Amino acid sequence: MDGVRRAREAVARAAAQVTGQALGPYQSAVVRIGFAGTWLFFLLREFPHRAELYGPDGPWSWALAERLTASNGAFTVLMWSDSTLWFEIVYALSVLASVGLMLGWRTRATSVVFMIGVLSLQNRSVFMGDGGDNVIHLMAIYLVLTRCAQVWSLDARRVRTHGSATAGAGGPVLWAVLGAVFAYGAATGRFGYGWLAGFAAVWVVCALWWLVDRYEPEGEGRAVLDVLANLLHNAGMLVIMAEVCLIYATAGWYKIQGSRWQDGTALYYPLGLDYFTPWPGLSALVAGSGTLVMLLTYGTVAVQVAFPFTLFNRRIKNVLLAVMMLEHAGIAVLLGLPFFSLAMIAADAVFLPTGFLVWVGVRCAVLRARRGAAASPADPVPLDAEPSPVPR
Repeated sequence: MDGVRRAREAVARAAAQVTGQALGPYQSAVVRIGFAGTWLFFLLREFPHRAELYGPDGPWSWALAERLTASNGAFTVLMWSDSTLWFEIVYALSVLASVGLMLGWRTRATSVVFMIGVLSLQNRSVFMGDGGDNVIHLMAIYLVLTRCAQVWSLDARRVRTHGSATAGAGGPVLWAVLGAVFAYGAATGRFGYGWLAGFAAVWVVCALWWLVDRYEPEGEGRAVLDVLANLLHNAGMLVIMAEVCLIYATAGWYKIQGSRWQDGTALYYPLGLDYFTPWPGLSALVAGSGTLVMLLTYGTVAVQVAFPFTLFNRRIKNVLLAVMMLEHAGIAVLLGLPFFSLAMIAADAVFLPTGFLVWVGVRCAVLRARRGAAASPADPVPLDAEPSPVPR
């Protein structure tokens, strides 16, 4: 009987923790900043080539894209029109949404626009990615589910200064515009039924949240919405973590089956390709050492296969996490894949320890306060390392 009682108490405590708070506020903030920043930097770097990559000047024509999306049901608003003006509008909104999400401004709305921008551009030209685009594609969807602006965001600052993240007219105006776009897409049949239902549900829930937060912030309705939001956030974070583990597990096990990975020479071959040698001298130096190539090849496989099994040991997990982040940084430099590496580092950040992230936040706040004190000694910038109750 004591065992049953203890089990019930443990389940009750776990349920209270899952429903009572949005877990991992710092990790979700880092994931938000990382993926929004990665996509933003990619869009800005490719801005001169945007028409060739995703627009009317690309080899993958609008007609081909229309046939593909009609067959696979992929979502992209770029198929609404083949005009250059419409493409430029979508590209510009994607850039602005990336900036807004990275800064945490009206994060729920900007996360939806960010997702629409990512899906629209990537589904328009499906052959333009390098692997990191698949990760961004998935995470853009998952971020809509999370309350990723509890810390390190303009929404969190609005909560501290105004008592609510819904204060001001920016949110209602933004959601009114989005509602008009969704209504147009529904009326013209531009959305599939699944996407239409998803967008409608997000819009209705966010409108309900705004009404409750504005007119009944301390009532039972707000408490119920908080519980639902926490459940959705925690489920989204769990899916993100599972996705990262699945990526590494499948990548590692597929590598094990390859003969070049088995004999330790897999890394040697891309180092001889012009596409993967931004620094020919450095690539030649690494490729010239058989021992180094073998260690890097076997080490990559070992780390990827082992990582999902180390999550229950915090110290080993943190060591392997640092190794994988360094590995991706090396891939960015050695193989010339910066955006793939940034995307994977942003995904890995979901496993960073909270203590480390809090320390980083405090150090950044101290540096900001010192600069503020130097500029205006009478008005130093306050330090704030605690998460704010942002309705995200």
